[in-house]
Amino acid sequence: MAKYALNTSTPAYLRDIQKQVEEYARGYGLDFFPTMFEVVSYDQMNELAAYGGFPVRYPHWRFGMEYEQLSKSYEYGLSKIYEMVINNNPSIAYLLEGNSLVDQKLVMAHVFAHVDFFKNNYYFRATNQGIDRQTDQPIRKWIDTMANHGATIRRWADRVGIEKVEEFIDTCLSLENLIDPAKPFEPPKPKEKKKDFEFLEEEPEEVAKLRVDKDYMEDFINPREFVESQQKKMDAEKEKAKRVPERPDRDVLGFLLDHAPLERWERDVLWGIRAEAYYFWPQMQTKIMNEGWASYWHSRLMTEKICDDGEIIEYAERNASVMETGNGRLNPYKLGVELYRHVEERWNKGQFGKEWEDCDDLEARRSWNRRTGLGRKKIFEVRSLYNDVTFIDEFLTPEFVAEQKLYSFGYNARNDRWEIESRKFKEVKEKLLFQLTNAGQPFIRVVDSNLGNRGELLMEHDHQGIDLRLDWAREVLKSLVRVWRRPVEIHTKVENKPTLLRFDGKEHVQRPLR
Repeated sequence: MAKYALNTSTPAYLRDIQKQVEEYARGYGLDFFPTMFEVVSYDQMNELAAYGGFPVRYPHWRFGMEYEQLSKSYEYGLSKIYEMVINNNPSIAYLLEGNSLVDQKLVMAHVFAHVDFFKNNYYFRATNQGIDRQTDQPIRKWIDTMANHGATIRRWADRVGIEKVEEFIDTCLSLENLIDPAKPFEPPKPKEKKKDFEFLEEEPEEVAKLRVDKDYMEDFINPREFVESQQKKMDAEKEKAKRVPERPDRDVLGFLLDHAPLERWERDVLWGIRAEAYYFWPQMQTKIMNEGWASYWHSRLMTEKICDDGEIIEYAERNASVMETGNGRLNPYKLGVELYRHVEERWNKGQFGKEWEDCDDLEARRSWNRRTGLGRKKIFEVRSLYNDVTFIDEFLTPEFVAEQKLYSFGYNARNDRWEIESRKFKEVKEKLLFQLTNAGQPFIRVVDSNLGNRGELLMEHDHQGIDLRLDWAREVLKSLVRVWRRPVEIHTKVENKPTLLRFDGKEHVQRPLR
């Protein structure tokens, strides 16, 4: 394998810079896939960004809308995309044509850290498509996979009509968050052994009774009410065991693929949308960690290795614009990099363990420094094992919240404006964790695919203090009915009251759940 993954179409001076930055990054212990850089114009960059970074995707109007929005934003000076990198092996990254030399160096340093995160973070293992037996490296050919999805959908569009296919893609995209992030990590289910004999009808199972020698003692030894109640209980448990799914299933898209009455072209479209949803989910789970890790290392590389005296000011200005945090806006770059630095400092000074946790002396905690020097090792461990929720839950401290001046805010209906709600550590942490859990999406599960023995689909919403947006819920029910082709209902809470939402294909029903 070549030491560097160089793109021969990239200018020679940029290839030289890539070699230099890559050597520095490896010297710090970063471990990444081979990474190729391609220089693109701002039009090409906007087009790639609209497609999620991939050169080819399936045909759909939303990509054109996103391109138009990005183009207008760039033309009016509202935003500019400096870097883009794809979680692929080899990884592909894009450099914007016309950027200054300092910008290109900064992007390269940032990209190598991103690719290190893609390769080593546990949650990105969900995007592996196998292991290369020769190199023992994960196979991630997502550029090819996305292109294959696009080719398959285009063939169906030619056969059944582009409008029909795009309409069904709209339906699938409205459901794409209904997946189970834990699904890729579950062990494969063992294959069921075939029975030697199969009967058309099973004999009804009866409650075991105590043996009675005298008939007149039957009602005394086996009371009729007790036997009937036990029989009902047994029948209910047996019916529950037959329920599909056997237990609530978060992978709604997977369930629909297995059980919905889909045509072949619909199944292919839904399969592709679901596969891509699982590809993008780890990026939503680790936004703060991933951007924080890349920002941490571009800062170290640029200030300690790459920039000369004439470049450091330009770098500082560019980095300050990336780290800027406006009122009421969470900047994942800023929060992530500062929390990594906080963890590194704590483990360098030995501010961890039982003795540290039990220390109540404020002055002692401020001056605590055991010079353990474990910070670098710890942040590499954190990068490998955590996602945003566990990162914040374990390492956010009262000292960090106070130092960074973090606060929670909400909408005040009385004053008709957004206001600071609290600066207390516990409340700030809880609000942040709540926003990050499940990437801010509601927990929805399939409960029963034969509700009332009518073939209707029953869903349940795990209400965690936030009501569903009813207008959105109605549209999702429409999409589910389109796929399931039977009425669908969901059990949730509205204003803390159990509520049933139902759509039968013609009208919506909302009523209290008894």
